[in-house]
Amino acid sequence: MKFISWNVNGLRACEKKGFWDFYKKSAPDFLCLQETKMQESQLSELTGEEELSKVHMFMNSAEKKGYSGTMILTSHEPLSVSYGMGIPEHDTEGRLITLEYTDFYLVTCYTPNAQRELTRLDYRMTWEDAFKNYLLSLDQKKPIIVCGDLNVAHEEIDLKNPKTNRGNAGFTDEERGKMTDLLAAGFTDSFRYFYPDKEGIYSWWSYRFKAREKNAGWRIDYFLTSQRLNDSLKNADILTEVYGSDHCPILLETKEGLSL
Repeated sequence: MKFISWNVNGLRACEKKGFWDFYKKSAPDFLCLQETKMQESQLSELTGEEELSKVHMFMNSAEKKGYSGTMILTSHEPLSVSYGMGIPEHDTEGRLITLEYTDFYLVTCYTPNAQRELTRLDYRMTWEDAFKNYLLSLDQKKPIIVCGDLNVAHEEIDLKNPKTNRGNAGFTDEERGKMTDLLAAGFTDSFRYFYPDKEGIYSWWSYRFKAREKNAGWRIDYFLTSQRLNDSLKNADILTEVYGSDHCPILLETKEGLSL
């Protein structure tokens, strides 16, 4: 199966830059989107309404309009779907969707940004603890595939300029430590599973200073999987040639054997 995750930084803006062409060409089993910046009432504004009518669409919008939001498009009907973690403090910004299938859960997540001056770092730490507990509760029932913009470059290899960015949002010791803790709890960073030492591959670039042109980026988008799925992993990739957002899509392919 083919899974793709993409922070589109506004789906209505991204679709004007080739989003639907990419979707049709890549033909994933699951397309998970973050930062859709849409309400359900705005779906009629999309030019891809016809494509949406062909698949199951699951959408979690923020209460605040034009902010955050997640979506999953798939041809495979799930056994169940849930939105958020069931914790009111964390469930107003449309950051989480979970689909249940026979052999696994699929979770897409848009992790809160710690913000400039780290004004939201304390909240981010609270979120991280709740998110880990949520994933572990699912993992007790069946394996998990979790993807999305997790808003952290885990190691120095995961961003272009680690020394000058140390302590900035997305590369604080606190955020990196939470990722370390999550992986240690039984999850695999699928890209590093296949490419443990690969450098210069990023998934996000600032719109400023021609960062993408210079490849001065960060790897902050992930597919994490329960470690017991390691033998089921076929390929992971970061689709750096795809434009349309300040992020590029990321890919995970699994071998045959996982039942829907």
